Amino acid sequence: MKPQPDNAAAFRQLVSSPVKFRLFLLSRLPMAYLAGLRVTTLTPEHAAVSIPYKYVNKNPFQSIYFACLSMAAELSTGVLCMMHVYQSSPAVSMLVVSMEASFTKKAVGRITFTCHNGQQIQQAVEQTKATGEGVTVVATSRGVDEAGDQVAEFRFTWSLKAKPKA
Repeated sequence: MKPQPDNAAAFRQLVSSPVKFRLFLLSRLPMAYLAGLRVTTLTPEHAAVSIPYKYVNKNPFQSIYFACLSMAAELSTGVLCMMHVYQSSPAVSMLVVSMEASFTKKAVGRITFTCHNGQQIQQAVEQTKATGEGVTVVATSRGVDEAGDQVAEFRFTWSLKAKPKA
């Protein structure tokens, strides 16, 4: 894998600042802020996002509502995309175009979603910047509970496209 450019390191520094990241969530993703999402790990290769079981996240079955699980899973893939497109030249737009999910266990306690597709995302970003054509990449996020048991798996298809220079 290529050495990370300074902009990816700068993005990781922003995300690792609890105050700056919470302000970002509050201003851009207020539901993620209310749900209590936290980026626990962010490297060029993988990201992990946790979500607690709490009043605003629960469903009538005393587990975490699937939409809240979806937010955490999406953020674990999205933060990797954001890191690889942060302040890039040319700018790259990103959009989820598809999502699939499977649920294997009741989600209670703190659930951590991890995505290990950072290298594929970085390659897709480099490809769209080189060609100007849209590229899709499928990123998988697995959610595990505090005991290490898998509760869900999500597959997000991201569309990445370099914006034409103005």
